Amino acid sequence: MTCPHCARELRQKERTGNVCSYCGRAYALDPKTNPLRLHDLRVRRVVGKLTQEGRITITPGQLWYALSRRQLAKSAVTSGCVMPALFAGLVTGVIGMGGDLVFLRVVSGALVLLTTGLVLMRLAGVGKGALPQSREAFRTGPLAEWEKRYGTLPAGMVDDRRFPRSGQPAAAGSRAVLLCPDPSVAAFLAAGGLPARYGVVLAEEVRKIPALCPEGPVVVLHDADARGHLLVREARETLPGRPVIDAGVALRSVDGMAWAVPYRDRRDKPDSATMARLGSGDADADAGGVGSGDGGGRGGGLTPKELKRLADGWRFPLVGVPPARLLAVVTRIVERTTAAVDPEHRRAASVGFMTWPPAPGPAPAGER
Repeated sequence: MTCPHCARELRQKERTGNVCSYCGRAYALDPKTNPLRLHDLRVRRVVGKLTQEGRITITPGQLWYALSRRQLAKSAVTSGCVMPALFAGLVTGVIGMGGDLVFLRVVSGALVLLTTGLVLMRLAGVGKGALPQSREAFRTGPLAEWEKRYGTLPAGMVDDRRFPRSGQPAAAGSRAVLLCPDPSVAAFLAAGGLPARYGVVLAEEVRKIPALCPEGPVVVLHDADARGHLLVREARETLPGRPVIDAGVALRSVDGMAWAVPYRDRRDKPDSATMARLGSGDADADAGGVGSGDGGGRGGGLTPKELKRLADGWRFPLVGVPPARLLAVVTRIVERTTAAVDPEHRRAASVGFMTWPPAPGPAPAGER
């Protein structure tokens, strides 16, 4: 790895105890000692891309996904598994044929079959989507080591643990609610100034919404998972008469996008009752679609294919959406939502102010 201080290339024996043997300075992360194979320079480089070189602020959850994506996209069957098996099979076969050794031929055939199986597994993506490290372990592991070494989070990051979601007072004149149970996304939007700019309040739970904002629409931001889709339904059932806009992510909306790699948590699959409830109705018919990037309704509810993927534990988190894209799309959704409930805006629209044609040009020749 490269020393983040003196830029010297260090072999493992030259960086004992996370200290460079050339400049004598300590660093935070060694790729050989953490599941994400992180080092300080990579963290700084990724933070720079996510923050657009300091133009926006990000959170630990967003950094966790960005640093995990490379390994999430890889199959568990690598070329390092396939090539040795293939080479051994060919060599064994050649030796067996030359010496007329039946045993070696059998071994060669078995190795060739093994190689074929490994290739098919690789093509099928076996092992893709397996988390190398959970978000909680990243926070208490690599990120804690970074804070211990440098005394603070990487530049351009806000600590989502300090975001005052619970117990925040109702804002005077609030026109809408952003329901967002993910503290990283809530802290990111708050740091971007979106709630204050548009007169909306952030809520982490449905039951807290009436105290924060007694009336007005509710925009629901959620992950593409079973809990997220049920959150939309819960909000509609708990807040009858209030518009509830599903602005979360759907697996279908991120399929094929290079930056979006779903992952699977086999230990946290939704139970049969949850899946039955999801399949019983149109849980997200007017969904806003953060993943698609245009804020337009994706509609149509959950398809059978989506239900099966959710039942298998597949999901995609809001923190996986590139921060600049997430902020832009949520801003557009909030703008539309608050404009629709703004009495001044409605009054202007009713008299045609918002749709007046441009001023006419010069009168045609011969007319007064």
